[in-house]
Amino acid sequence: MTSPNPHAPRKLRPLPNLIFASRWLQLPLYLGLILAQGVYVFQFWTELVHLIEAAFGHTASLDILVKSIGYKGDLTPTKLNETILMLVVLGLIDVVMISNLLIMVIVGGYETFVSRMGLESHPDQPEWLSHVNASVLKVKLATAIIGISSIHLLKTFINADNYSEKTLMWQTIIHVAFLFSALAIAYTDRLLSGTHSASKQH
Repeated sequence: MTSPNPHAPRKLRPLPNLIFASRWLQLPLYLGLILAQGVYVFQFWTELVHLIEAAFGHTASLDILVKSIGYKGDLTPTKLNETILMLVVLGLIDVVMISNLLIMVIVGGYETFVSRMGLESHPDQPEWLSHVNASVLKVKLATAIIGISSIHLLKTFINADNYSEKTLMWQTIIHVAFLFSALAIAYTDRLLSGTHSASKQH
């Protein structure tokens, strides 16, 4: 008579099995985020094409860029200037950072909450994925949000003439709130990690 394999997966009762299987309901959400990623890629290339065309003197592309960044001046610009270029490039960086955030949520969230992806031997496995968990994911997301908020704040300050003092003040306050929230999350995670390590030693 063979002894049961201790490494074999334990068979769950029907109700716990149903509850555990409900994690797959998150799959359409992650697929939706992948589609959103595709929209961001399209948006990025559209803006980049308009920027290149405007650099070569295409007036219609310049008008589209001016409207998209909310740039306003005393005169309508007839050619690409440094301020418009900087605002457009910051917008492209913003798209890239949000795209990175999406990848972090899709890959890290799926790995943490749905199913293992089996990327341990893959040469392109993200370094952070090897030790990702819910706490690490929260800290990384908070850090990414601060980066995105910084880009938005910089865009606002560059184009400050088109914003009221109240808008500038509230954007700064919100950015500082994001910063303190991220610090609080990281500090809480560090405390919990220290408590967990101490309990293991005892």
